[in-house]
Amino acid sequence: MTTNTPSNSQDALLSICLFAAFSDGEKCEDEREEIRRLAGEIGSPNLATLSRQILMRKLSLESVAASLTNQDDRLLAYEMALGICEAGGSVSPEEQEFLASLRGHLGLSAEESRVVENEVASVAMVPVVTSNPAQAAPENAGMVLKYAIVNGALELLPETLATMAIVPLQMKMVFRIAKSHGVELGASNIKEFLATAGLGLGSQMVEGFARKLMRGVGKKLGGKLAGRAADQITGSAFSFASTYAIGHVAEKYYSAGGRLDASGLKSLYTSLQGQAGDLHRKYLPEIQERAKTLDRSTILSMIGGSKSV
Repeated sequence: MTTNTPSNSQDALLSICLFAAFSDGEKCEDEREEIRRLAGEIGSPNLATLSRQILMRKLSLESVAASLTNQDDRLLAYEMALGICEAGGSVSPEEQEFLASLRGHLGLSAEESRVVENEVASVAMVPVVTSNPAQAAPENAGMVLKYAIVNGALELLPETLATMAIVPLQMKMVFRIAKSHGVELGASNIKEFLATAGLGLGSQMVEGFARKLMRGVGKKLGGKLAGRAADQITGSAFSFASTYAIGHVAEKYYSAGGRLDASGLKSLYTSLQGQAGDLHRKYLPEIQERAKTLDRSTILSMIGGSKSV
């Protein structure tokens, strides 16, 4: 019988993020590996412990949800879980079942759930096709840097909406790069490419939410978590580096006619991600200035394609 219960709301919210990441059975093994890596990189013993308890069935979704007594936390839990499940623009039957169960355990009404779902859908479910004209290959390096700076800036913002926006923008970037080389991609193609290169969409979302929870639980801004500056730079560096690396991998892959194999893609992505760390330090002042220009309207416009990155 499961008897463990999270000791605080931070652990409960982290647990629900993990349940969401593990809810798609097909990707469970990949997600487990990513969570192990994240636990080490973020430096959270709780993340690793909670992950083990969930996988060993010593922690149940029902007990975790019951420990969230604050309505704002319940809504936030559903919002983050939905964002993780919808990373990449689709929700599997297993994830749909998980979300339905979570809604029940959280005691959310149909109207409360609908409000959250509409907000998340405004970011996660926007079609990946962009109305922006395709850029010529020589200009793609500059475009990749712009996307990296914007995604680094998004991680400096406290709202969960900002973290959810990173994956759709990465997907639009890959779409534009491929199109510049005469390749038309759908959302499923892009998601497969990102996963092959080693960028886990769900686990990337978990990392962003985990960092926000660890640095500011209980402090709210507009119903969302407001974080301290100390750990924001680390999250910004990761989002900048992952976006920069995947952009340059996409450029190399599609300019070469898709001839890199999975091993080559992952190796190149890892190498470029490491190099991007120094670039983040160089561009940090620009990233911080960019963050000051981002609000909900601007973020949604960039995702929808009506506003340039």
